[in-house]
Amino acid sequence: MKYQTVVVGPLETNCYLVYCEETKECAVVDPGAEPDRIFLEISELGVTPVAILNTHGHLDHIGANRDIKDHYGVPLWIHAADTFLLESEQNNELRFWLNAKDSPPADRFLEEGQIIPVGRSSLRVLHTPGHTPGSVCFLGEKFLLSGDTLFCEGVGRTDLPGGSARQLEESIRSKILTLPDELHVLPGHGPRTAIGRERTDNPFIA
Repeated sequence: MKYQTVVVGPLETNCYLVYCEETKECAVVDPGAEPDRIFLEISELGVTPVAILNTHGHLDHIGANRDIKDHYGVPLWIHAADTFLLESEQNNELRFWLNAKDSPPADRFLEEGQIIPVGRSSLRVLHTPGHTPGSVCFLGEKFLLSGDTLFCEGVGRTDLPGGSARQLEESIRSKILTLPDELHVLPGHGPRTAIGRERTDNPFIA
């Protein structure tokens, strides 16, 4: 399994195109803005989207859900605990700034331990509440898509509706720091990192 990062929108959200090298099937993870850039990258990679996966429901991660779904006709997956964010108005000023569209409703719900096939490869769902109630990470063979749960030397904010600092710390310690040190971490914003680095250098959890 391989991935391509597309940094989109003024908040520089990392949208990931995760794809199977053999079949060229692709999951579009967190299409937050700038759908035309995402379309172009998909075309240049020569991959075929089969799903939209949201790590959580904040506007900067779902702003292009509708464009991707309308263009490719693929199902949208999110954890059920974050459906309230898909359905809410959220921040209208932020929506205008991001040029974000209302998200369509989820077609399928993500659950802890669930295996999401992508061609002959797959991603495993880790439910990591804290940043939002339905935040999830996606675990591949050599990398973790951490959404806004864990960043390079940082963690997700917990002061927005549904956030919980206690849950976030528990999620990171019980679900993420138990993974191998060499595993790459691909966050929702900013540069990639590794489990071992965050275990020792992250001031919020070290």
